[in-house]
Amino acid sequence: MIYKCKNCGGNTVYSPDKHSMYCPFCDSLGSAERTDESLGGITVCPSCGGEVRLEAHTSATRCPSCDCYLILNERVEGEYAPKTIIPFQLGKETCKNSIREKFKKFRFAPTDFLSEAKLNEMQGVYVPFWFYDYDTRWDFQAEGTKVRVWTSGSTEYTETSVYDVRRDMDIQFSQIPVDASEQMPDDVMDLVEPFDYKQMIDFNPEYMSGFYAEKYNMLSDAVEGRAKKKMSDDAEQLLKNTYSGYGSMKVLHKDLQLRGSHSDYGLLPVWRYIYKYNGVDYPFYVNGQTGKIVGNPPTSVKKVWAYTGTLWACLTAILTLILTLGANL
Repeated sequence: MIYKCKNCGGNTVYSPDKHSMYCPFCDSLGSAERTDESLGGITVCPSCGGEVRLEAHTSATRCPSCDCYLILNERVEGEYAPKTIIPFQLGKETCKNSIREKFKKFRFAPTDFLSEAKLNEMQGVYVPFWFYDYDTRWDFQAEGTKVRVWTSGSTEYTETSVYDVRRDMDIQFSQIPVDASEQMPDDVMDLVEPFDYKQMIDFNPEYMSGFYAEKYNMLSDAVEGRAKKKMSDDAEQLLKNTYSGYGSMKVLHKDLQLRGSHSDYGLLPVWRYIYKYNGVDYPFYVNGQTGKIVGNPPTSVKKVWAYTGTLWACLTAILTLILTLGANL
């Protein structure tokens, strides 16, 4: 499918800055009309006839010939239809400026790392996620101790109190996210979190126009272990928060019971900037909703040596001046 402007026929895209479908050709808002045109074996652009190369899981992309954004119907409908989406809240220019601001003091980064040409290669990507809901119950029993020490006269006293600590807690977890993309590193996607799910809405493919996207690559069951690990860690912390203040705790019984679960499929916004240096990729990821940045720039060896040489020259000049002044005294 393609979204075309009903005023001029240009390709309309979703603008994070305007929070609306926008035509960059005639500057009109809300003029998008969906056109379901065949992609001709999903290799030919229906707008210009140019070749469009697709990865196995691509669901939205851009034609390299005419820059028209294409959405693959069969990969956003039926079994691959997302239930929810958080539309991009931050545009490319905002994210480019955020990266410049964050790394502007990194003096040893390569010269073109923050250049307009490089940063303009940044791509907005909707990443597929599974969201898990869990209904759990904590059954916990332990012996907690508190020790009190005081001195009366010349005698020191120690009092040890032992408490029976029991917890019977019902905990509901909602929308625990796990990315379902083989291309996106799991640890990085965890670091890009959190997202504000108050802005999550029902899926509408028009939000994909202007961006790249993938359908889910991995089934819910295949990645649920990560969700259960997050749930278990959070449940453990919630439990500990209820019995703080004891000097020690001897656990007698602990059982986290899973009484019910549910999962849904949705898309979350991420800006991706891949900087290449000496044949190595240095990827950066920006949360397309909150602006959180994940990534570290490479170090330019030339800049390090140049800085070292300049510093050494300055030290040498200072030492020579000191020796000269000392000889003249």
